[in-house]
Amino acid sequence: MLIYPDAYLVIIALIFILISLYTEFIGASYSFVIAIVFLGMTGVLTPSEILSGLANEQIAIIIMLLLVGDIYRQTGVLNSLFDKLFIGTKSPAQFRRRMMIIVGTFSAFLNNTPLVALMMPYVSTWAKKNKISVSKFLLPLSFAAILGGCVTLIGTSTNLIVGGLLIDQQIMPDIEPLGIFEFIYVGIPMAVIGFIYLSIASNKFLPERKNALEKLHDEERKYIVEVEVKPECELIGKVLKDTDFYHTEGLELVEIVRADQRTIPATPNIVIFESDTLIFTGNVEQIADMVDANPKLVIPSIGMFTQKTDTQVVEIAIAHNSSIVGKQIRKINFRKQYDATAIAVHRNGEVLSGKIENLVIKTGDALLLLAGQNFNAREKSQKDFFLISHVKEIRKLGFLRAFVLIGGTFTIIALAAMGIIKLFMGIIVLLLVSLMFKIASPKDLPKSIDYDLALIIALSLSLGIAMTKTGVAEFIAQKFIQLFVPYGHLSLLFGMYFITAILAAFITNKAAVALIFPIAITLAKDLSISPHAMALLVAYAAAANFMTPIGYQTNLMIYGPGGYKFKDFIKIGTPLTIIYMVVSVFIIYDMYF
Repeated sequence: MLIYPDAYLVIIALIFILISLYTEFIGASYSFVIAIVFLGMTGVLTPSEILSGLANEQIAIIIMLLLVGDIYRQTGVLNSLFDKLFIGTKSPAQFRRRMMIIVGTFSAFLNNTPLVALMMPYVSTWAKKNKISVSKFLLPLSFAAILGGCVTLIGTSTNLIVGGLLIDQQIMPDIEPLGIFEFIYVGIPMAVIGFIYLSIASNKFLPERKNALEKLHDEERKYIVEVEVKPECELIGKVLKDTDFYHTEGLELVEIVRADQRTIPATPNIVIFESDTLIFTGNVEQIADMVDANPKLVIPSIGMFTQKTDTQVVEIAIAHNSSIVGKQIRKINFRKQYDATAIAVHRNGEVLSGKIENLVIKTGDALLLLAGQNFNAREKSQKDFFLISHVKEIRKLGFLRAFVLIGGTFTIIALAAMGIIKLFMGIIVLLLVSLMFKIASPKDLPKSIDYDLALIIALSLSLGIAMTKTGVAEFIAQKFIQLFVPYGHLSLLFGMYFITAILAAFITNKAAVALIFPIAITLAKDLSISPHAMALLVAYAAAANFMTPIGYQTNLMIYGPGGYKFKDFIKIGTPLTIIYMVVSVFIIYDMYF
């Protein structure tokens, strides 16, 4: 029986969260808010305990890593490297396999949270370009990082915590510390098994689901834009249906203008020639991405704007009394008047064709402009158009700034892995340096913060506090241990793993380790079991956490962007957790018993 009366209130809150997250009858963040407010109103949690999660170092690290990832996305500085790593991957299955191998390998030696943050923008972009739901990739990305992190002592912070607790504990003093590669006997086989499982399960069971942002893009205006095929472009001689952009969602080649000014419909089997002008229709995001995507496939009107280091794509609407109505675009000097150039046009309800420069502006037309640094000041004093939105900022870093960003990122990860600096401080320094070198803009950083994610993590920590202080977590742990001890060592290992995994799924893996580790070492002493066996078991159970989005940092990071539901993690993650439990228990039993 539970000792503290408040424990029953915690159980009510926990059941409410589980039902709400599974059925999704209200949002995830709102579910946590209701549950935690209930615990606050009933006196289970104090205001300081509710707010303590907001000051948690790990939450700050996750949010700042996502900011760093967004800087990489906006600058595109790693795209060429990733393009080389993923060269030759045409099918979703090929891309997913290579992604898991790359992330899993690096996660064994570097903290997996920043790796996922850096990979997410590239994976999302690849999925969008290939007309595949990103939900098919982000969950395998997170799970692969977790599997790789469990291969070594330094691969995940959970393993490091267990290693530190083993050294500091006084229950069985003078125990040898865990070796950096002592985890490989379970970690490597499970990485292989896990990758195979994810390759099969992701294709069959992960949904084709769009997040809110993708759904919004589906409803956006379609613009017409033209690009010119330059000499030595890899598209020359290719059939349209074999090109990458033919399969890109939100972008469609509608016609081709040849050198002799013939307009040719863009049929799937047409061959692309040098100097062809390709006429596309697409949404604002896809067109903005085309601005600096390929030096051999250029938007003709951009010209010298390619030399500018800081530009932006903006969307405007032509005013009814505009002086440029009735003029051809090529006769409007956007460059001189506004420090901008027109790159795409949308006319509601009308199908446009031919070259952009020959189109005559009408009232209500929407244009995409590539604008320089003086555009904002000049735009405010004119009456020809209304500014609809700032679509995208394009910052060409150059060698020095690219070196600062990439070198700084890998330096802080390496120094944090070696224990020389705290990852928290390293990321703060990196963000400050990025602002100093104008790699990032101070006004844009707050826009990249996922406030829902921060709220969910902070309040899940508050729930963990409530479960711990009321004795709910300890009660569950002790009851399960008592249940399994009488049936032998193998049964005990399964019981220890199971309860650690359950607790880690709902009160975070670090809290589960802190709660279960002393029990595990005490049992090791009382039953004459190897303390290393129990420490490894607790580490695997806490770190290899796939069942819920709140169980591991990387799962939370991909939860919203992937458009996932709570049940997706249960459906894909529970079988993987069970497989991991069976493999690790039998290997540890064979090695230490």
